[in-house]
Amino acid sequence: MNLRTRLAIAGGATVVGALVLVSVVLYPAVEHSLRGQIDSSLVTAAGQAPDVAKAIKEKFRGTSDEGAFPAVPLGIGSTQLQIVPGPVEAGPSTRFVDLTDHDVAVANGTAPAYFRNAAYDNIAYRVYTAQFPGASGSLVRTAIPQSDPAPTLHRLAWLLAASTVGAGLLAALASRLTARRVLRPVRRLTETVELIRTTGDLAIPIPADGQDEIGRLGSAFAGMTAALDESVGAQRRLVADASHELRTPLTSLTVNLELLAEDLSDKQAPQLAAEALDQASELKTLINDLVDLARYGQPAFHTEDVRLDLVAERVAARATRRAAQVRFELTCVPTLVHGDPDALERAVANLVDNAVKWSPSGGQVRISVNEGTLDVADAGPGIPDSDVEFVFDRFYRSPAARAHPGSGLGLAIVRQVAEAHGGTAEVVPRRTGALLRLKLPVATEPAEPCRQISRAPTAANASSVGKE
Repeated sequence: MNLRTRLAIAGGATVVGALVLVSVVLYPAVEHSLRGQIDSSLVTAAGQAPDVAKAIKEKFRGTSDEGAFPAVPLGIGSTQLQIVPGPVEAGPSTRFVDLTDHDVAVANGTAPAYFRNAAYDNIAYRVYTAQFPGASGSLVRTAIPQSDPAPTLHRLAWLLAASTVGAGLLAALASRLTARRVLRPVRRLTETVELIRTTGDLAIPIPADGQDEIGRLGSAFAGMTAALDESVGAQRRLVADASHELRTPLTSLTVNLELLAEDLSDKQAPQLAAEALDQASELKTLINDLVDLARYGQPAFHTEDVRLDLVAERVAARATRRAAQVRFELTCVPTLVHGDPDALERAVANLVDNAVKWSPSGGQVRISVNEGTLDVADAGPGIPDSDVEFVFDRFYRSPAARAHPGSGLGLAIVRQVAEAHGGTAEVVPRRTGALLRLKLPVATEPAEPCRQISRAPTAANASSVGKE
C-alpha cells in the first residue's frame, strides 16, 4: 500500500469519525427537540379545552346530553383530548388511561400540571394532565401516541448513516486525488535519492524547497550527501597521498636492494643495506600511521575512564629512555577523561615524538596536564605562521621538515583522536619553540596525583624516571 492510498484512507477515516461524533450528539438533540414540540402541542391542546367544551355544549343544546362530556377522549388530529368533570376520583378507567391520586390533586389545584408516559389499548401515549381552566375540581388530559416522532427519527438516523458513509468515501476520494499534488516533493526527493543510489554520484543536487517537514528532510539529505561526498573525496585524497608517499621509500628501497644484490663484495654494501633498512623502517612507520589514522577515524569500540595525567607520565617515561639527548619536564594535575585508552596514548605519544624531533640536543620538552588540557612544548625553531593552519593536515610537511624523518601523519592522528573524543587539537602561539595543545572533556576528577618529573637524562640514568 503506497503513501497516497494510506493518506486517502486516513482522510476518509477522519471524516467518518467526525461525522459519527456529530451524529452521536445530533440524534439525541433532535429527539429531545421533537419530544419538546410534542409536550408543547399537548399544553396548547389542553389550553383549548374550554373552547372544545363550549362546542360540545352547543352541539348538544336542547338534548338530554346537554352539559355532559363524553367519557372517551376526543380526537383532534393525532392529539387525544379528555375532559374529566369533577369530582375526580382515582381509579381504573375503561375509557382511557387510569386516574391516579396525583390526577386528583391536580384537579383540586394542590399539584401542578405534569407529563407522564402511559399505555392504553396497547398504545404508548405521552399524556399531559392539568386542571380544567376556570373549573376547580375538573381535569383535562391531552395525549399523543409516542410513535408519532418515530418516523422522523428513523429518517434522521438513515440520513446520518448515509451522510457518514458518503462523506467518508468522498473524503477518501478527494484525499487520493490531492495526495499526488501534496506528495509531489516527496516523489521528487525519492526519485533523486534513487538516482544517487543507482549512479553513485553524490554531487546530484537534492531538492529542498520550502520550510516544512519535507523541505527540512530534503535539506537533511542534502547535508548527508555532502558529508558523504566529502568523506569519499577525503578517502580518495588519502589513497592518492598514500600512494605518493609510499612510492618514494619503496623506490629507494628497491634500488638499494638491487645495487646490493649486484655485488655483495662492494665496500658500499653495508651502507646500502643500512639505507635499505632505514627505508623499510620508514615504510613500516608510514603504514602503521595509515592504519592508525583509519582506525581512530571510526567510533571507538572500547571506552573507559582514563587518567590523562598517568598516560602522559607513561609516554614521558618511554620518551626519556629513547631520547637521552633531550630533557623532559612533566607537571600535571590529576585529570580523568572518558575514551579509548590506546588512542589517547597514541595521540600523546605523537605530540611528544614531534617535540623530540624538533628539539635540539640538550633542549627541554615540557609536558603539562591540567583540567583535560595537555600541553607539549619544545625548544625548537617554532612553527612559521604560514604553516600553523596546516600542521594537523594529513601528509603535510613544511619545507623545514623535509630533512627530518616522518610521514606527516602523526599530528593528523592527534587531531583525529581529539575530534573522536569530542575535543580539539591546536597550536598555541609562542615566542620560542612550539606549543601543541590537546583538549578533552573532563570526567570526575581523581584524588591521586601523578608523579612529577623534572630531570635531564644521562647515560647512567636514561633508562629510569625519577621523582622530584
